[in-house]
Amino acid sequence: MIRLAFLIGWFCLVAGCGAPGPAPVSQTDRPMRIVSLDYCADQFVLKLADADQILAVSPDAVSDFSYMREAAAGVPTVRPVAEDVLVLRPDLIVRSYGGGPNAAGFFEQAGIPVLQVGWATAIDGESAGAIPSLIADAASGLGQAERGAALVADYRTRLAAIQKREAGETALYMTAAGATTGAGSLVHDMLMASGLENYQTEPGWRSLPLERLAYEQPDMVAAAFFGNRSTSQNTWTSARHPLAEAQLTEDKLVPLDGSWTTCGGWFVMDAIEALVAGPTP
Repeated sequence: MIRLAFLIGWFCLVAGCGAPGPAPVSQTDRPMRIVSLDYCADQFVLKLADADQILAVSPDAVSDFSYMREAAAGVPTVRPVAEDVLVLRPDLIVRSYGGGPNAAGFFEQAGIPVLQVGWATAIDGESAGAIPSLIADAASGLGQAERGAALVADYRTRLAAIQKREAGETALYMTAAGATTGAGSLVHDMLMASGLENYQTEPGWRSLPLERLAYEQPDMVAAAFFGNRSTSQNTWTSARHPLAEAQLTEDKLVPLDGSWTTCGGWFVMDAIEALVAGPTP
């Protein structure tokens, strides 16, 4: 607590502390020293903000699981640590989870507005967790409402153009760590949007159902292996079990870039379109 109070006091001395600014800003009063604290927030900042608005992004912005990794090349990075962030004197911090559960309160107490990027809970709709709402809210907070509206329009145009797969086809979502998911996840909604039935019938995130795979196989496998399986899969993961590997045949396999599903955003459309296209031997 003493260290926290000292940091806040120090920042007030060098930058001045006022009341936290509102998250939505006008198009003509855009933040010009934006710092993003985690790779989920990075995606929205790198997509929606102008390059000269961005002061720093998280170290994971260039990782394989970051959809906007190419745009992040050459952008300065900062660890989500109070000392490192405060010394940059940002005028807006964007975060999803970066900095820990108390980060937003800490930075707002130091007089720095915080734009919180929520978790995606729906492919479409008007709820706060729907992907179009997340895009619009982030764009507004970055002073780029028009850019956000254009991205939402493009996203919904692509979604409306989807011609769903034939009814009755099942798909198993498989990660390099040997996990899958059922109802209650964005991945499940992604499978539904492409016209597929989820092979995983139990809700939530779970280990691959190896026993079931011994006697009942999915029609398709949606595999998010982040590119090279040899480098992304641990030797002991259940995705390397013979029953799981037996499903990865050319007539079943739909490779998904891991960055399409690690965070909820417009990029989930890439995964939906790939699933609709199906396996491409």
